[in-house]
Amino acid sequence: MRTTTHGEPHHGLVLRLTDPARIAAARAAVQWHQHIDAHHDAKAARLLRYREARRPVDPGGPPVRTVLTTYADATADLVVVAARRALDHAGLRAEAHRCAGGCTGTAPPAPVVPVAAAAIALSRYTHAGSVRVGTPGAALAVDVDDGRPVVDFLDTVAAALADAVDADAEPPPCVVLAGQPEEEDYVPFPAGAMAGGHAHDEHGLTPDLVEDFARHAARVAAALATPGGRVVGDLDLLDHAEAARVVALGRAPVPGPAGAETIHEAFRNVVARDPDAVAVCDATRRMTYRELDARSTAWARVLVDRGATGGYVGVCLKRTVELVVGLLAVLKAGAAYVPMEVQSPDERLRHTAADSGAALVVTGISGFPAEHPLRPADLDVASDAELPARSPDSPAYAVYTSGTTGKPKGVVVPHGNVLALITATEDDLGLGPADVWTFFHSAAFDFSVWEIWGCLLTGGRLVVVPALTARSPEEFADLLVREHVSVLSQTPSAFAALSGFAGPAPRLVVFGGEALDPHAVVGWLRERPATRMVNMYGITETTVHVTSHDVDARHPRTHCVGRPLPGWTVSVRDSRARPLPLGAVGEICVGGAGLAHGYLHRPELTSARFVDVGGERLYRSGDLGRLNRDGTLDHLGRLDDQVKIRGHRVELGEIRSVLLDDQDVTDAAVIVLDHERGAEYARIVAYVVLRAGAEPRAVRHRIAAVLPDYMLPADLVPLPVLPLTGNGKLDHVALPGAAVPSGSAAGPGSPVRAMVALWRSVVRGDLHEHTHFFDELGGNSLLAVRLLTALRKAGYGSLALRDLYRHPTPAALADSVAVD
Repeated sequence: MRTTTHGEPHHGLVLRLTDPARIAAARAAVQWHQHIDAHHDAKAARLLRYREARRPVDPGGPPVRTVLTTYADATADLVVVAARRALDHAGLRAEAHRCAGGCTGTAPPAPVVPVAAAAIALSRYTHAGSVRVGTPGAALAVDVDDGRPVVDFLDTVAAALADAVDADAEPPPCVVLAGQPEEEDYVPFPAGAMAGGHAHDEHGLTPDLVEDFARHAARVAAALATPGGRVVGDLDLLDHAEAARVVALGRAPVPGPAGAETIHEAFRNVVARDPDAVAVCDATRRMTYRELDARSTAWARVLVDRGATGGYVGVCLKRTVELVVGLLAVLKAGAAYVPMEVQSPDERLRHTAADSGAALVVTGISGFPAEHPLRPADLDVASDAELPARSPDSPAYAVYTSGTTGKPKGVVVPHGNVLALITATEDDLGLGPADVWTFFHSAAFDFSVWEIWGCLLTGGRLVVVPALTARSPEEFADLLVREHVSVLSQTPSAFAALSGFAGPAPRLVVFGGEALDPHAVVGWLRERPATRMVNMYGITETTVHVTSHDVDARHPRTHCVGRPLPGWTVSVRDSRARPLPLGAVGEICVGGAGLAHGYLHRPELTSARFVDVGGERLYRSGDLGRLNRDGTLDHLGRLDDQVKIRGHRVELGEIRSVLLDDQDVTDAAVIVLDHERGAEYARIVAYVVLRAGAEPRAVRHRIAAVLPDYMLPADLVPLPVLPLTGNGKLDHVALPGAAVPSGSAAGPGSPVRAMVALWRSVVRGDLHEHTHFFDELGGNSLLAVRLLTALRKAGYGSLALRDLYRHPTPAALADSVAVD
């Protein structure tokens, strides 16, 4: 919240003069004198004096400026502005009174209650445990602990005020103007100030926000006057009426009464409307709605015979038409599907199957690591089993997400939630039978729920994108053109790979899964104004999407994820789940139609994250955000160390837990590096303390059997001990830069050396000829696109992503080019 001008902080003071002798003395002493034919309380006079008080000194001139403005009512304002390095607050007052002929006087000390109240309010507004508060004469750091008794907190603030030094060159984030002489008006130049007029920096804060802050601080100050036995956290910023107004701003009207249907019943209605329309297709097959309905029903009858009804059924199939058949069949069988990625390690597949209690697993993987796997061929048999009835509240699926305990956890979502999502978006997004959707994401990633059912429940055609095509931007772009795709759902990092797309643009692009920088898609929107781009914030526990925001090429809003979908609610709350003021930063809580049942077989975790507040069930997301006055939500990151890698939600704590389970690891820390360069560069790095004689590569090989590829650290860096700060926490700054061990050097001028040099310029500067792009560098399709583009520009021909998969090291790729 620091405000500087010309690279240097300033402050100013306005001294009101009514004594003719003092006005005459000031006229003789100041650098500049001006007169306006108006009274001192006229609007023009007020604007002039505060413009002068907030105008910084010339960076090339003296560090102090003095201006006298005289008025028609024989009064005057003396303005002194100075760089803080030149004059502190006391010096500013002394200079003003010297120019006016002396008689400085003494500014009354700031009382403790206003300062303590401002610290508490500022802590709640900024979600910070430590804040800096300034008075006209001093600045102090205040630690705000919600569990501390109010009486102790007031004593601490009083002691800090007694020891405080004058404000330094770093303006504090808040200035409390308390007890200054009536004729003086201090203008501190920070982002905000609390005073009678609530002066503030109009570039950093709105007047409404400053007025709100002053009112909330005053409310806290009144409560501090009678501390009783309360702790700091007991003090409320908002009264009941204002809290209700803030919560109401984050509610969207429910579109209508909830339907009494399940997903497969709603699908049957679509089949009845146009049974011969193509429902789903892959690279080799097309299936109409009638055919999809018939085959999924046949599979469902067999599943009922096998005892699937009322339980969970794992589905681990490659991305083909059969995957969609399998998911729909599980629902018709009266079970909930548990999607699994075929490329996941055996240990993760085994855990998911066992943890969910899946009675059956439909899979094409030979030797699937669980009991009773069913092949698709096993389901293509005759059965006349009766399909059971289910309710909208019955579980439809359980998607497994990363967990801090070292094991993924299943999120149980009922049928009605999915139908509510379609109802909430269908009209606004214009979804219908004319649309062609891509099924781009893994079925184990809940974005696929939106793609599959958003398409099939609105009568569209679903194009199943093969896994390898999804990783090759060129092949995927060809698919978009070939299939005339109109609705495209993407993570922002995946969409970045389509920057050179030259085909007909989809009418609708829906972003989700990770934060979107709207400036990254402005160029696309300007070139293709007919495309509508919608940024949707969502969470697995709240049924894919929560809010919706149209990206505006003229006014892109960073961090903005829009308003809640009809039937959903969003609010920003403090650690006690109390609503925070508009503009304040806190935890995003979600309520309404999308809330999951909870975590599968995890009642304690469910009760901790799904909470009842005033009769409303809310999900505490762990995301930081703020609610704006127009009802839109800004997403500002995480409360914990959860990150997004290629759209997947990753708990770094889970990776650390897996490392600590390894027999050779005694301590570990996991961080993300290079994310500031862009999502495609983000890589997970693990620092490990190993037992004597242990090899990092052996550890990496073992954890690769547990973690999916997107969670596997790009680097495993051994350290003798993890660096700690003075208070015993991990010292991130002291962690060494991750480096791949050096290999043999290629000869000067060799093709391998040239290849290494090009890789280093695009990927990372410390790789060598045998560094594996995927296993050691954590390479992904987006970074691969950058590398392949650079290779083509360098004259290496039309290399494709498949070439990089076959030859994933600089040496191997150089050899393959030479052979070709």
